[in-house]
Amino acid sequence: MRVALRPRSGCLVLCLCLSVVTLLLQSLWVPLENPRDEPSGRSPEEQGQRGLGLRRLALRLEALNMQVQRLSKEKDVTQITRSDLSVLLQSFRQDQQGWIHLVERELKRVSQRLDQLSQHHHLDHQAHTPASHDDHRSGPNERCEVPTDPSYPVCVEKVEFLQAHWQSDPCYEFYGVDGTTCSILTYLSQIEDFCPPRFGRNHSALPWHQKPHSDSKKTGIRTSLSSLYEAISNTSSPAVKFIRTRVERMSERWIQAGLKMRQSSNKTVSTQMRVLLYPGALAGNVGQHFEAMVERGGPLGELVQWADLSVCLTILGHDLTFSTSKHQLHSLIGAAPGRGSCPIQRPLTFDLIYTDYHGLAHLQGAMGLAFQHYQCRFRILDSFGTEPAFNFPSYARSHGFNTLWGSWSLQPLQYMTMFPHTPDNSFLGFVSEEAVKKELREDEFKPEGYKKDKIAVVYGKQDYMWQGKSGYVKVISEELETHATVYQPHPSTLPSFIKNHGLLTQEHFLGLLRRAKVFVGLGFPYEGPAPIEAIALGCVFLQPKFDPPHSSENNDFYKGKPTTRQISSQHPYAEEFIGKPYVWTVNVTNKTDIQEAVKAILSTEVKPFTPQEFTCVGMLERVHGYITHQNFCSKSVPTWPPESALRMHLGPLGQSCISVCRRSSLLCEPALFYHLNTPAAFTRLGLACSSTVQEVNHMFPSYSPWGRRCGLQQEPLLFSCAGSDSSHRRLCPCRATI
Repeated sequence: MRVALRPRSGCLVLCLCLSVVTLLLQSLWVPLENPRDEPSGRSPEEQGQRGLGLRRLALRLEALNMQVQRLSKEKDVTQITRSDLSVLLQSFRQDQQGWIHLVERELKRVSQRLDQLSQHHHLDHQAHTPASHDDHRSGPNERCEVPTDPSYPVCVEKVEFLQAHWQSDPCYEFYGVDGTTCSILTYLSQIEDFCPPRFGRNHSALPWHQKPHSDSKKTGIRTSLSSLYEAISNTSSPAVKFIRTRVERMSERWIQAGLKMRQSSNKTVSTQMRVLLYPGALAGNVGQHFEAMVERGGPLGELVQWADLSVCLTILGHDLTFSTSKHQLHSLIGAAPGRGSCPIQRPLTFDLIYTDYHGLAHLQGAMGLAFQHYQCRFRILDSFGTEPAFNFPSYARSHGFNTLWGSWSLQPLQYMTMFPHTPDNSFLGFVSEEAVKKELREDEFKPEGYKKDKIAVVYGKQDYMWQGKSGYVKVISEELETHATVYQPHPSTLPSFIKNHGLLTQEHFLGLLRRAKVFVGLGFPYEGPAPIEAIALGCVFLQPKFDPPHSSENNDFYKGKPTTRQISSQHPYAEEFIGKPYVWTVNVTNKTDIQEAVKAILSTEVKPFTPQEFTCVGMLERVHGYITHQNFCSKSVPTWPPESALRMHLGPLGQSCISVCRRSSLLCEPALFYHLNTPAAFTRLGLACSSTVQEVNHMFPSYSPWGRRCGLQQEPLLFSCAGSDSSHRRLCPCRATI
């Protein structure tokens, strides 16, 4: 098939082709730098003749190109014929074969030159690689055999993998791997520990086998937050601005609470920890999405927790680093460049790393093989909790507990929750903002200060939270002036009886709550900090009852979350641990139920109330206790709390140890499972076992009455206060609440 070209099109195509070829040849003709690296065996005369011939070719093409352009300008388009183009190209064809050979020779020469430069760059790179890695580099003629040491069974497999994939991640070249067997063996013995040590080295030099230099500096309560302001002042993101604003607003109260803690206890002096705070939800692509939500009424509960944790660690005297940058994370932990296939370069400089699930994935990607060696230092801020059955990967996959957020094989107590959902995790919490003021000035709230306006504030900053709730809110508005703080960039879709303020700053929002009598929950968001602060400001929290309870089996929000909890209301903690008269839980589809609750609330005077665990002193003591007593890097049996605190209980069929202990006004303590995971524990409870098995099962230790079968736990990571099953009676380690 032939395509006809118009004369002008032909000229333009020819101009373009000639220009490209000219530029290519000119670039080839330009002398390369570093003449000392020219290959030997070529005389100066030969080099000059070669360069002159190539230059003549480039000049000839440039002249032809200019002639075509001039011809195109001087002649009318319709007058340019095929014969004109033929005459123009006739002289070019005369030397065609000679020029082709010349270009081929020059391309070959450039290719050889590039190979030389690549080798020169590699030698320079070796010269600048840290001395700890280049002392034992392989020489060009050195022959290395892959050892078959039974102590290193995967050495051969790892060598074969790197021979094929050493270029898959830049970190291998960073450590000196160049594809040769010798360089691969050096890497696998000195940087990783898959092959026997070479040249008399031992694996004590590996980064994760070294202890960072530490002078075990002692520290105590600080009376200034200047170091924290410095740590969080290097970014202008909305999320970090929120954290900084909260810290500044509460700073004096925190400092006073720290002084109060120091006066009441002589145990506040401890070893200073080097701590990294890395909120992964604020980093990378996820961080961009989260940042955008902050200014549109998005979730702020996590930011409240990060702010309060950072203050706690600072007041307690620890050395704090705060970062929301994935790029900076690599340098902070000493990760090699690349995609994390290699271990980090040096011993980890942080004693503790507080992060979240997103940050955990970032750390694994950056740390490579070293991740498993340092994961005992991680603390994961996990709002809704992770139960042991979801945490152990193989068990989760085989028993239907595999979700997006679990399967990291951490100690369950390394997950730190917003509320005390399950004792399997550590309750980190936060501080109710008004509680800080109250605990400093006991006489601040006088009787006349409790008087409230007859208004209700609805808990819900986005339109979708109001869907299906207009009837419920209408009943409340018949008795109370109803206010909202909904973000609305478009015309309002709220009922006409609602007075909407739009998004308010935290100060203005708290001011509105101080005037309000009722804080109205719509059913979502679940388990946030706002109801606790509203109750601390003297509001009554009115919330929907969930029947049936919400869970991962029937609710999209909880689906995929690593928990089996049954959520009976919007805020189960407020319902169960605070309750009436501060918290009323109603059936929002029953108008009579709502009306009776509102009337009861209006007839009751409620004073501001804050549980001790949500005060500054309460959180300081809790975090101090975790840092002092939790050591997940030790392989020994936990010693805190002591065995003397154990109160052993046998639960009924189908009940979790959380319920069993709570029924006796006790708390399930997972650290005490070790002391009852023995045959003697069944004997002490008067149980005669016809058989005793040891299995990987998150219900164990437990007793099955059918066949009098006793089960002991084989995998300590699966000790679970939360697990329950209709065929097991759980052995539960309870202790008194503090």
